[in-house]
Amino acid sequence: MKNPAMVMTIQDPASQRLIWHKTPASVLVIKKIHDSLIIKPFLDLVQWLIWEKNMTVFIETSVLEDVHLKNNPLFLSIKDNVRTFRDGKENLTDKVDFIVCLGGDGTLLYASSLFQESVPPVMAFHMGSLGFLTPFEFDDFQQQINNVLKGNAALTLRSRLCCNIVRDNDSSDIFINNGDNSNSNNIPKNHCHLVLNEMVVDRGPSPYLSNVDLYIDGKRITTVQGDGLIVSTPTGSTAYAVAAGASMIHPSVPAIMITPICPHSLSFRPIVVPAGVELKICVSPDSRNSAWVSFDGRNRQEIKVGDSVRVTTSIYPVPSICSEDQISDWFDSLAECLHWNVRQKQKQFDEYSDLIHSSSSSVSSLDK
Repeated sequence: MKNPAMVMTIQDPASQRLIWHKTPASVLVIKKIHDSLIIKPFLDLVQWLIWEKNMTVFIETSVLEDVHLKNNPLFLSIKDNVRTFRDGKENLTDKVDFIVCLGGDGTLLYASSLFQESVPPVMAFHMGSLGFLTPFEFDDFQQQINNVLKGNAALTLRSRLCCNIVRDNDSSDIFINNGDNSNSNNIPKNHCHLVLNEMVVDRGPSPYLSNVDLYIDGKRITTVQGDGLIVSTPTGSTAYAVAAGASMIHPSVPAIMITPICPHSLSFRPIVVPAGVELKICVSPDSRNSAWVSFDGRNRQEIKVGDSVRVTTSIYPVPSICSEDQISDWFDSLAECLHWNVRQKQKQFDEYSDLIHSSSSSVSSLDK
């Protein structure tokens, strides 16, 4: 440091840009399943990428079995020119230059789950029911993809949570290296889940309040008594967490949000903690029931007394390509999807009529 004063460097989100070191040659196309309305856009996109852009296109093996595609003549004409993969069976990190999603927010969440480490840049087209994370419209997809291929597009680095279930009888000494020197390196590697939105611990089918203990960096903070607890990324702050009363956090903010679900205490408000901490959540020893945990709405399973869930921020974010820029895209999504701060505009004063009305009211009062 140039001087003894402590200096904090704040990163400008606008500095996050997509720069290609080589011309992209391969693309993974993920489409929303069981939606016949996406078939034509999907075929138009894949044909254009193959024939016009000469790119290697990856699709899921399950797409070949789609009832809307199996006998489609357009798909049959390109079927031999696409490459397939199976979820969980292949590592796509070094094979794919970028990802195109056709669907809603759930489609992007699924695309994120395919990559346990580095994630290629994701370009998400809004073709679902919500679209908070999908800023692109499909009408002029050729021009928009060409602009991305030229590079220098804005990126939002969406952090993910690294979640591990540690069982009471687990004696494994295999540890996960999260890429830093913090105590997060002591998290057992088994039962690892990466989530983009949130991890939820709830009471499941039990009629009793959940009682789970919350630790931050090894220090017990509180016991959560209520329906459960949401641990979310800034991206997930506008999902389940905001419905449970949390604040909305821009995805470029390095933080973890902790939100109680229907807490049995009026003073238990959502809190935001630094992204570098380690959380541990476990069922209280005196709890009447077990708890259930899920990760981005998937892989739901039971945890009992003695089990714990360890949560840290992963070093592998999801680079989401912006339609405009990090700030505009986010506020556009707030307005479009959540109707943030929408209300009838207050009428402007007409000073002369207001003066007449005020005088008339005064005369009427004197007459009385």
